[in-house]
Amino acid sequence: MRYQGREVDIEGRVRLVMESALTARDRVGVQDFVLLENYTSEAAFIENLRRRLRENLVYTYIGSVLVSVNPYKDLEIYSKQQMERYRGVCFYDIAPHIYALSDNAYRALRTQRKDQCILISGESGAGKTEACKKILLYYTVTCPTNDDFAAIGSRLLQSNQVLEAFGNAKTLRNDNASRFGKYMDVQFDFKGAPVGAHILDYLLEKSRVVHQNHGERNFHIFYQLLDGGDDNLLNTLDLQRNPQNYQYLVKGNCPRLSSVSDKNNWKVVMKALSVIGFTEKEVENLLNIIAGVLHLGNVQFGEGEEGETYITTETQMSNLAKLLGVDGLALREALTHRKLTANAEEMISPLNFEQAESVRDALAKAVYGRTFTWLVQKINELLAPKDVLNYNRKSCCVIGLLDIYGFEVLHHNSFEQFCINYCNEKLHQLFIDLTLKSEQEDYETEGITWEMVKYFDNKIICDLIEEKHKGIISILDEECLGPGETWDASFLEKLEDTLSDHPHFVTHKSANGKTRRVMSKEEFRLLHYAGEVNYDVNSFLDKNRDMLNWNLKEVMCQSDNPILRHSFRTGEGIYHKGPEMVATKFKNDLKKLVEILKSKQPSYVRCIKPNDAKQPERFDEVLVRHQVKYLGLGETVRVRRAGFAYRRTFEAFLQRYKPLCPETWPNWYGSLEDGVSILVNHLGYKPEEYKLGRSKIFIRFHKTLFITEDALEAKRPDMALALQTSWRGYRERSKYQRIRHAVIVIQSAWRGMKARRRAKRRRQAAELIRRFIKGFIYRHEEYCAENKYFLDHIRYSFLKNLRKNLPETVLDKSWPTAPPLLAEASDHLRRLHMRNMVRKYCRRVQPEWKKQMVHKVVASELFKDQKDSYPQSVGRLFLDSRLEQEQISLKVIQTLGNDKVQYGVPVIKYDRRGFKPRPRQLLLTNTFAVLVERTKIKQRIDYAALTGISLSSLRDGMVVLHLPSDDIKQKGDVVLHCNHVIELVTKLSMMATKVNYVNISPGSIKFTVARGKQGVIDFVRGSELKVSKGKRGHLLVTSPRIDNT
Repeated sequence: MRYQGREVDIEGRVRLVMESALTARDRVGVQDFVLLENYTSEAAFIENLRRRLRENLVYTYIGSVLVSVNPYKDLEIYSKQQMERYRGVCFYDIAPHIYALSDNAYRALRTQRKDQCILISGESGAGKTEACKKILLYYTVTCPTNDDFAAIGSRLLQSNQVLEAFGNAKTLRNDNASRFGKYMDVQFDFKGAPVGAHILDYLLEKSRVVHQNHGERNFHIFYQLLDGGDDNLLNTLDLQRNPQNYQYLVKGNCPRLSSVSDKNNWKVVMKALSVIGFTEKEVENLLNIIAGVLHLGNVQFGEGEEGETYITTETQMSNLAKLLGVDGLALREALTHRKLTANAEEMISPLNFEQAESVRDALAKAVYGRTFTWLVQKINELLAPKDVLNYNRKSCCVIGLLDIYGFEVLHHNSFEQFCINYCNEKLHQLFIDLTLKSEQEDYETEGITWEMVKYFDNKIICDLIEEKHKGIISILDEECLGPGETWDASFLEKLEDTLSDHPHFVTHKSANGKTRRVMSKEEFRLLHYAGEVNYDVNSFLDKNRDMLNWNLKEVMCQSDNPILRHSFRTGEGIYHKGPEMVATKFKNDLKKLVEILKSKQPSYVRCIKPNDAKQPERFDEVLVRHQVKYLGLGETVRVRRAGFAYRRTFEAFLQRYKPLCPETWPNWYGSLEDGVSILVNHLGYKPEEYKLGRSKIFIRFHKTLFITEDALEAKRPDMALALQTSWRGYRERSKYQRIRHAVIVIQSAWRGMKARRRAKRRRQAAELIRRFIKGFIYRHEEYCAENKYFLDHIRYSFLKNLRKNLPETVLDKSWPTAPPLLAEASDHLRRLHMRNMVRKYCRRVQPEWKKQMVHKVVASELFKDQKDSYPQSVGRLFLDSRLEQEQISLKVIQTLGNDKVQYGVPVIKYDRRGFKPRPRQLLLTNTFAVLVERTKIKQRIDYAALTGISLSSLRDGMVVLHLPSDDIKQKGDVVLHCNHVIELVTKLSMMATKVNYVNISPGSIKFTVARGKQGVIDFVRGSELKVSKGKRGHLLVTSPRIDNT
């Protein structure tokens, strides 16, 4: 194989540097950490990373392990030309790259017909997801394909976009952090073409749906929907564009990202769903659920007087029920009540305010989590191999891609970090086992004696977590499933009782004094392989149960949305005694994952982020050192170096170093083993420095390979380091003593001042109590020094209470009860206050209302308790006139001249002979009244001539105006019927000043007919109003009975 080297150009493009370019080692470091001289030094390891990152060389090997550093900028090393450069090339013949590892796994798949897996690990923001994308992109571009396979490749890539939208979120460390673990099997047929894929997801961070830390966001899909969805879609979902309007999106206070365009990503996700094969109806149902979660977060609760909880946001509830396709009343009931089962009987228990909010959040997490699970299952269906003829599981192989969480040590570590770090413990154990096993198999195959390497076996930590009956998970499950009420504190106590003697388990109770100062009583500490982590047990039990009330499950089972109906299967709400806890399920999933990985040939990608600021060309040594430690990179180098630091096939070694020996240069035509033996003898290798296997050469020491390696070893100024260490220690101790002394002085002064203040307050309180008691004893005596304070307090209290409880209206007759010594003052104040309220009330009365009230008062004096129809007239306003201006004839107005019409009302006049009814208008002026028939004045009645006004006590409208019998101008008394008789008589009596002339008769009314003859009107009760001629020539008026209802 011919060697082709590539140098670095001055424009900063990525260069490919071979191991033989020894002169560049000082600048770019070594491309394989196994070749480091001081391989046990973390500083040398990190310095090599720093050098390579400075030269944009982000990939480095540790044997077959690829270390990737996130450059936080775009590099021109991922083009199609770069893919072709690495396709089919030997793993060590070209610079380290993700494509080299991908191609190596693919070629092993094709040649060995054995399943492969690529394990990608690292912290959030280290580039795990991007590495997974690059591997998938490499396979879709370089693998043999046709039209059908091209569609599979496109769906593979687009599935990542969908899972990122629904499973990724912005965190403090990463703008696109995966909040779930993912393992993907890419399936290849016997031709080496990708034909399908299958995805397994692990432990989605559902708590992020309802809560985000400051500076973090919820899952991307929520913001993409609000920012990228068109107006019609948002109107259909009853959503607004502003994320601040939704409670589940405001807690992190980070609605927008400068590095991310939610609007553009929305288009990408919608296109990806279409490419993968989701139908429009499925996308619609999916978006309804996402919108429903947002509305669910805005559902608010109120608390009644007796502690019952009710929903205060009706609009949100109606929108939520519509979007989730459930019955609104049933959902409302499930959110505010809990269904309990005891002895086969169901009971409904109301929830308090906090429980209702907790149930709401639990429903949101359950809906989103199960929808995400459905989404993964649906993607698996769409990515499954479709061509059954070409796909045979026995003849096909897979390459698994594991993109899993990295070791997490946060300021506050909870249940999620416990599961994540447990996962890392298991994978680290697998990594060490598989690495040592691979080494041992390589030495045994080549016939090389293997020297066992001591390394930390973290099985003790894994057993601490997962051991049956004694492990933390078992104890956690026991607490969750135990009878009665269990609390996080009881879980911690049981851990202390069971695991207090374990060397890798520490609690506040079992810790030493130094450790107790940094641990709270609600924490326990695990000594992981990557460092110590304190876990807060608060909410451990709730998160492990992850329970949802049965009645909520029943409601979801009846949903019209197929996704929810599938996710909440019928019968799930039925109580069963052994629900699988979250931690146990995760443990079982990890066990299956480890079995899957052990069945495959592994390759490793260890991702490192150089800084937390996400800035290019910035290298945080402390952060990198922590990652190097927990990823086990130093341990990996020591394992590789424990046997032989360098190994190559005879062909590769001879091809690379044959120019160093005249006998092998330029060509060697003998056997490869003989050529390698001649070459190493010429180089002066000592027998203890190397071994020849059956097909490989193994070199023990790095100096054998690099003669000038000593020049690369940086000098360590040990004396300067010791001086620096001593000075820094002295400086910090002195600073601590000064601070401690200052704190003690401040504390002493502050405590003394607090004690003096407290003593002063107590003396004042005692004196006040003595004065009060003494005044109470002398309260009945004359005002004196002994009872002065008590009596003043009584006066002050009464006046203060009176000020708050003064009557606000003249109709309010209430008045606080005064103590005996203030009875007279209280009565005086009451009269003054009432007089003041009356004065204010009178000032506010308008003239028209005053006139109305005068009329009403007169009506009350005339008709109250006298006429049956009066109560119905009380609530009706008296009008200025019952006739419009147009209804009064202009001719009549002209006839009246200067006498203006003050009031007009339609009436019926009954003739004196035969009592024939005649419709008339009764017009009142200031001095007289007239009866008008259309345009003609029929009769004028002077107020001075009016001798009386008679009415019955019933509900009829009859009124008789009595006139003098000797008045030749009049033809007798006037008999009228009016629908507004109360109003008419009131106004007429007031205008004529004849209020005292109004007479109300209970039975009959006598009136004068012409020339002194008498007529009688009889009044009786009946079902309806009726006026007719009765017996003996009387006028009979039937009045309706009083309606008692």
